[in-house]
Amino acid sequence: MFRKRFYYIIQLQYLGFRYHGWQKQPTVNTLQRMVERTIAYVLEHKDFKVLATGRTDAKVSVNQTYIELFVDHQPLDIEVFYPLFNQNLPQDIRALGIEETNEQFNIIQSPKSKEYLYLFSFGEKFHPFCAPFMYNITEELNISLMQEAATLFVGKHNFRSYCHRPSENTILEGEITHCEIKKNEVYTASFFPKESYLLRVKGEGFKRNQIRLMMGALLDLGKGKINLNFIKQTLDPEADEIVLEHIVPGSGLILNSVEFKT
Repeated sequence: MFRKRFYYIIQLQYLGFRYHGWQKQPTVNTLQRMVERTIAYVLEHKDFKVLATGRTDAKVSVNQTYIELFVDHQPLDIEVFYPLFNQNLPQDIRALGIEETNEQFNIIQSPKSKEYLYLFSFGEKFHPFCAPFMYNITEELNISLMQEAATLFVGKHNFRSYCHRPSENTILEGEITHCEIKKNEVYTASFFPKESYLLRVKGEGFKRNQIRLMMGALLDLGKGKINLNFIKQTLDPEADEIVLEHIVPGSGLILNSVEFKT
């Protein structure tokens, strides 16, 4: 029997602090689980499927991303579905928009550019309310040296040192189009430290824990544990392999935006 299918793109944002990442897991609460549960409640059936542009890790937040919703048998009445969907989502998940698409669109394979931010502060311990948004380092950091090192990541590189436990099939080559450290003026709150900083990274795709490993290396550099030449060696395909293990917490990482390329 032929099954008619309808296709939609939903733009989402969420605070990831209380979730074990996007992907559904049997014993813990995840974002996919909550989104699918809400869709099933609003539609009053389970004849649908959801795909995301990518999977975020535990505690990682998203300012703007997309999911694709496949609904079988009957099209959505968007004007009815969308407000009910938003209303019934948990308060730490919000839909920003919805539009109809078609079977030719593939949300996973479609070329896209992603911008990530990693928020951090150093010195005096921050207010506990900051914990869902940024990482605090009590040691002093050499920010200017970290800023110099951040530019080294721009371009096409073999990121084997910045991929956590790659498999034999992992593609380690990639390209970063923008990488910088600057004062954080993007996200603010009355309880934030007087000064905080962010790592801004933009590229088409990233390896497992890549940005959190990059941030870990940059923090080690800022603390004086490693030098600039060590960062260069991690990106040198001719150098001996360097395995990095300093993965900073997911709670400081924000997927800031996703842009599809036409």
